Amino acid sequence: MQDTTRPRPQSLSDLFISFTVLALQGFGGVLAVVQRELVERKRWMTREEFVEEWAVAQIMPGPNVVNLSLMIGLRYFGWRGALAALAGMLTVPLLVVLLVALVYAQFAGHPQVAGALRGMGAVAAGLVAGTGLKMLSTLTRHPLGLALAGAFGIATFAAIAWLRLPLAPVLLVLGGAACALTWRRINA
Repeated sequence: MQDTTRPRPQSLSDLFISFTVLALQGFGGVLAVVQRELVERKRWMTREEFVEEWAVAQIMPGPNVVNLSLMIGLRYFGWRGALAALAGMLTVPLLVVLLVALVYAQFAGHPQVAGALRGMGAVAAGLVAGTGLKMLSTLTRHPLGLALAGAFGIATFAAIAWLRLPLAPVLLVLGGAACALTWRRINA
């Protein structure tokens, strides 16, 4: 059951415009922007809800933020909301990407363009790291506790980044173990 006192999107247009604005702010990833907008600014979700839904969005096929937009749209307005949020995430950004691709084709050989793209990659990595640190506080209230949840996070990072194991088996093994332990602690 939804909390009727919490702010929520006022209409399908509000949902569409909100996700269009979110999508247009995301260069190299929108996780930091989405978390700030939906949790801190609009307050459509609590930090805990964001972490839970983001986790689901990450294991589903497709872009994480698109999956999240579908879930949020569905929560507030059903299938029409899911489609409005999806359209907001994709329509205007698609037009921008097509325009940028045309411009990039003309200037791709310039060293300044390559340097600018490398710089944007560093900024995007910083945004993701900063958002991860912000969301770390939710682990203190997680049934697994900070230490065990952190151990799963470190093990996942090590398996994927250092050992270069495929994502699907890592998610199945470590994600499945974390889900089973969480379920066990909740039902104990």
